[in-house]
Amino acid sequence: MTLAQRAGKIKIFLMDVDGVLTDGKMYFVPAGRGLAEVRSFHSLDGIGLRLLNQFGVTTGVITGRESPGTVARARGLGMSYAYQGFLSKLEPLERILAETGLKPENAAYMGDDWTDIPVLKKAGLACAPANAMPEARKAAHFVTAKDGGTGAVREVCDLILKSQGRWETVMRYVESAHWPEIKKGPLKIVRQPGPRGGK
Repeated sequence: MTLAQRAGKIKIFLMDVDGVLTDGKMYFVPAGRGLAEVRSFHSLDGIGLRLLNQFGVTTGVITGRESPGTVARARGLGMSYAYQGFLSKLEPLERILAETGLKPENAAYMGDDWTDIPVLKKAGLACAPANAMPEARKAAHFVTAKDGGTGAVREVCDLILKSQGRWETVMRYVESAHWPEIKKGPLKIVRQPGPRGGK
């Protein structure tokens, strides 16, 4: 099956956060009597994810860490799922597929580390950023030109949009400068019960 054929079947795009939506770096800064964690998200990814949302491709994150910033970013982009605290990510994928009635071939997943490999092997379109661990890149159908946190997710979004015949409409948005409002439905936030550890 070609890459375009795989991308053409995608109805949901799920992704890791650290090293995918961010560059994987975490900064701890003073906040009150403690510390606050600061990470950055790339605006290029935001436009791509908004467009997927516009064309009916559901999006969400599955991450080993819990972060208010991740929830805020997911909500701001109209994502449907934010699974946090799940170092083992196959269970969330299987839950989402069961809930939506979708098949693995309808799911794209992007990850960068060993914990992502079981999901990459199950997803119909497995993606990894350029700087992912070698084993994660080997498990991927598509490795982006960009590193995680620098617009790599956008490359996957563009691949899906082009493969599903949406590019001409996207270019009309660009030329008219009239972008559709993002569709914001409920964000399902799921936290792993019990002790958690993230990367």
